[in-house]
Amino acid sequence: MRREAERTKLTRSLGAWELTALGIGAVIGAGIFTVIGAATATAAGPAVILSFVVAAVVCAVAGLAYAELSAMLPLGGSAYTYAYASFGELVAWVLGWALVLEYAIGNMAVANGFSGNFASLLDGLGLHIPAALRAAPGAAPGGVFDLPAFLVVMLITLLLLRPVKESARANAVLVVVKLGVLLVFLAVALPNVQTKNLQPFLPFGVGGIFAGAALLFFSFLGFDAVSTAAEETKNPQRDLPRGILGSLAVCTIIYVLLGIGLTGIIPYQGLNVRDPLVLALQTIGQDKLGLLMAVGGILATVSVLLVFQLGTSRIFYTLARDGMIPQWFTHVSPKLRTPTRITIVGGIFVAIGAALLPLTFLVQLTNIGTLFAFAIVLAAVILLRNSDPTLPRPFRMPGNPWLPIVGILMCIGLGAFLGMLTLLGFLAWMGLGLMIYATYGARKSRLRQGEVLVGELPDDPGAVEKEIALGK
Repeated sequence: MRREAERTKLTRSLGAWELTALGIGAVIGAGIFTVIGAATATAAGPAVILSFVVAAVVCAVAGLAYAELSAMLPLGGSAYTYAYASFGELVAWVLGWALVLEYAIGNMAVANGFSGNFASLLDGLGLHIPAALRAAPGAAPGGVFDLPAFLVVMLITLLLLRPVKESARANAVLVVVKLGVLLVFLAVALPNVQTKNLQPFLPFGVGGIFAGAALLFFSFLGFDAVSTAAEETKNPQRDLPRGILGSLAVCTIIYVLLGIGLTGIIPYQGLNVRDPLVLALQTIGQDKLGLLMAVGGILATVSVLLVFQLGTSRIFYTLARDGMIPQWFTHVSPKLRTPTRITIVGGIFVAIGAALLPLTFLVQLTNIGTLFAFAIVLAAVILLRNSDPTLPRPFRMPGNPWLPIVGILMCIGLGAFLGMLTLLGFLAWMGLGLMIYATYGARKSRLRQGEVLVGELPDDPGAVEKEIALGK
């Protein structure tokens, strides 16, 4: 059975400034409070400031591809939709499974970062979590089970069982707070920078810049929320690239200044901790501000946990609705109007992973899944330009096909710096996904049953980010 899906016409009210603000709110979050320390100490050194620029360039190219496809296909599903339209069901499933990696595994890393800041806050108050319960195995000496990470994910899961508007209101406040906290850090840290700590600038060589960028890529996740606003943009051709590039430029400037502040206060070797901003302020005798930074890190991670955990449940819900996984997961509470079963199952999955897996591995696994998704979206631009050249495109990515090809190569290049263990983890995850598809989805999907609707493609986790970031 085939039938056309209804499209809702949205009001075109957003300009370049609104899109830039949306991107900044979506991007700046838990990543900068946690990943910058490991990337600086183990990969880039003071050259971390260049690593931020490299990661931003990759995101900018991918963002332009997202902008073209979201303006051309203003339906739910984001990258999943584009893969369905361009490559068919199998590739769409693979990409959907990669999005689960981005959101679910990414949220494990975010919860891990929450735990580090929460433990620092308690330490500053004279309260101490036992070593065995404050970190995952391998994340810190004596770590066995990261109890704070486990508990915060379960609390977020309970919150997400409530109507989504309640979650959005809470997040709108958190976005403002986390930006304010970072500005306070810069105001205090930059005057205390000692240039001697910035030498040697390239302790890991030029390759360290790209290795650092491969980790710091995590700090830019969420920027694609800008592209999902295509239908609500006054002039998509002009304002979408301005919003994407503008938000990435502002975030990159803030990140570069943070990198200078951190490495200028503490020699890069000492930054491999889960709460580097707190440590930097404590080093210059600003213990009280260090507590404020821990609070800021907690609030930032909570805001990202909220968005990513919502996205995780919606991705699983989408796959279930399409028949890729059992439709038991599509149950929606008639009272709360939220998918309660998949929200609970997804929450337990993320909570256990956050408690047992170390931060760096989680970040690397998230990044390689996201880079894979970006490469598919860039390829979709090239394919749809050739297969459907007459489709209306309110925004066209410049430089086709060469810029998308360069973007694909950059995604592959950054992925190569994530290491063999990460690649093996990614292949194992994708192998599990293909097994699920072969044993269930390939037989039960709505497409196989002749029921998939033309245009009725899955809910958009990117649009979820947009709703949350705008406080709707």
